[in-house]
Amino acid sequence: MVSVLEKNPLLEPLTLPNGVVISNRIAKAAMEEGISDRKFLPGEKIFQLYSRWAKSGAGLLITGNVMVDPNGLTGPGNVILRKGMDLSGLKKWAKIAKSEGSKILLQINHPGRQTFSFVTETPVAPSPIKVKIPGRMFEKVFGVPRALRGEEIRDLIQKFVNAALLAEEAGFDGVEVHSAHGYLINQFLSPITNIREDEWGGSLENRARFLVEVVKGIRAAVKPGFCLGVKLNSADFQGGGFQEEDSIRVIQMLEPLGVDLLEISGGNYESPAMQGGSGKREAYFLEFAKKAREITKIPLLVTGGFRTRSVMQEAISSEEADMIGIATPFAFHPEFVHALAEGKIEKVSTDIPKLSNPAINSIARMSAIRLQFRRMGEGKEPKLPRSLIFNLILDQIRGRRNAKRYKKFLMDGAN
Repeated sequence: MVSVLEKNPLLEPLTLPNGVVISNRIAKAAMEEGISDRKFLPGEKIFQLYSRWAKSGAGLLITGNVMVDPNGLTGPGNVILRKGMDLSGLKKWAKIAKSEGSKILLQINHPGRQTFSFVTETPVAPSPIKVKIPGRMFEKVFGVPRALRGEEIRDLIQKFVNAALLAEEAGFDGVEVHSAHGYLINQFLSPITNIREDEWGGSLENRARFLVEVVKGIRAAVKPGFCLGVKLNSADFQGGGFQEEDSIRVIQMLEPLGVDLLEISGGNYESPAMQGGSGKREAYFLEFAKKAREITKIPLLVTGGFRTRSVMQEAISSEEADMIGIATPFAFHPEFVHALAEGKIEKVSTDIPKLSNPAINSIARMSAIRLQFRRMGEGKEPKLPRSLIFNLILDQIRGRRNAKRYKKFLMDGAN
């Protein structure tokens, strides 16, 4: 076993550009927990969940979606940051996550148009273009968004900066700006969802302005030792949308801005590549990472499909990736990293059945994963639901109940 440990690149520390050292090369990638307390703050369920993940052996933990604006919620059950909020829950969250030596990044996000209509009937977005998923059952799932005004865009950029400052005050090691998977910043980047004719639309430089301004604002506001990560799509996998060549150019824009970690992913709700690749290889965003490596020195975290230790080791040894991001296995095997990294197991798998409709499969899969978070948050062990569809229905009922609470939260003056 000693020889395995000595030769294992997964167990080598990684020093980020700002000097922060991550103990090994495995990261728990972000997954939306959806288990905030009744005031949309971190509570006992989140603390219980992260006490499990703190023991996982991962060098880095990245939280699921944390909202920068009370008016923008990806799912009813997520933590919402706001001015004057009680930071005690955030501080406890960070302390628990770091209790066994992991670093913790708070993923900060705004959903834009990609929020369910029962949560927000008229969401905001770069342009008034609705999420379109094939099938009659999805016709009313998403509302038609309203295009943001210029002053609103500036206000949202500042809210991302404010969120980073709150995370820093609460003791998190850094933040990850979510600009992938079809959420607001990704919507600005895509020519499909951004048809603006002002300084925020048109050329790629204009479409990337929101992300660039967020990154500049955060880097200028926080201390040098506070980590700044960005999650970026390699592509949206939609004809006429955000393509690989666009992503490469955006990475070049980010290169001089003080980004400490760049996470590579892909897809959105309409084309959910983040839920599964082509099936031709295990790590389905690694090919793009090779291209990114040629043009950037920013450490690369590659997330998507990694399951086998040898594949992970090769990705690190070849310098195609600096860190390996793993998501779903943490929902079903929360403490697997020690065994995988030390060679006690070769592969970690999660046997979630696949449904024939890709869109329904994606949403049902996410519901099954969230079920595991609730179970662990209640001190139970993970357990796959007997029926993905029945679990999805229960999750939707729960979501609508939480949505009513969310709307009351807004009426009571959340801002």
